[in-house]
Amino acid sequence: MISIVLLGAGNVATHLFKVFQNSDKISVTQWYNRHINKISSYQNEVQITDSLSELKAADLYIIAVSDDAISTISEALPFQDRFVVHTSGTASLYELDSKHRRGVFYPLQSFSKDSEMDFTKVPLCLEALLKDDFKTLKGLAKAIGCKAYKVSTEQRRYLHVAAVFANNFTNQMYRISHEICEANQIEFDVLKPLILETAKKIQNLSPYRAQTGPAVRGDKTTVTKHLKLIQNPQQKAIYQLLTDSITETHGRKKL
Repeated sequence: MISIVLLGAGNVATHLFKVFQNSDKISVTQWYNRHINKISSYQNEVQITDSLSELKAADLYIIAVSDDAISTISEALPFQDRFVVHTSGTASLYELDSKHRRGVFYPLQSFSKDSEMDFTKVPLCLEALLKDDFKTLKGLAKAIGCKAYKVSTEQRRYLHVAAVFANNFTNQMYRISHEICEANQIEFDVLKPLILETAKKIQNLSPYRAQTGPAVRGDKTTVTKHLKLIQNPQQKAIYQLLTDSITETHGRKKL
């Protein structure tokens, strides 16, 4: 049984608590947040506190807060030589105070509090300074059914950049598509099968091989028509920038 104290009350912390509670190999000993009202709804499931001085002993302390608060909280923890990790995609392992045994437990996924999460499909990026501590993180990943990867701080930073392109920027493209549909009285649902098929393709093909559309074909006529249709200057600039990127990637002339 792995005992855990969870620190933070954001999307990641909330989803971690829920999945930990469903495992018979994990015990959430305590949940801390500086604003206790944010976790008060869970007080019948776990002991909650807003005081760092009241933290209990545990095998692992997981700091799931904003990046700029990691260093402050880890420094304020009233103990030393215990295993403390953060869940950030970009923060260094060394942003945790050196009085602790340090590590990283980074779930590479987009979390929303109101959306259920299947953790068996969430890759976990792990890092620790000590071998035994890394084994603890691997055991924790296994206990919640996740595939674990050993990822260094430097690799994790690049991985997070790649994730922003793959998730956040892609979602903004969906938003632009949604705006174009709404402006022209078209149901956005018409595009959802295409969105799903695009995501499905890269399970078996590289993004390079899966690329389709006017830019990769060098179809200047279609690109020109599209640019004339787009009235929003920012959307027009994005369309042109991405078209240029695709044509350059695939060795086509600039359209």
